[in-house]
Amino acid sequence: MTTANAPPADTESLASLVRQRLAGRAHVYDLRLVVLDQGVVLEGRATCYYAKQLAQHVAMAVTGLPLVANRIEVCGERS
Repeated sequence: MTTANAPPADTESLASLVRQRLAGRAHVYDLRLVVLDQGVVLEGRATCYYAKQLAQHVAMAVTGLPLVANRIEVCGERS
């Protein structure tokens, strides 16, 4: 079992930075980043697969960590 380490910066700050970089480019909601020993896990919801993938690439660039899992659920337009 893996335990979360102290992230290189505040996890919410990292998630906020990812959201800022996605603004106007991809619709990802309720985005959460979980930083583990091995890298980062993404959680949240996206309107399309492209948005999910873009969030993954932005998160990896922002954190400088490898992706462990992309658990962003593609669920179409937000109601």
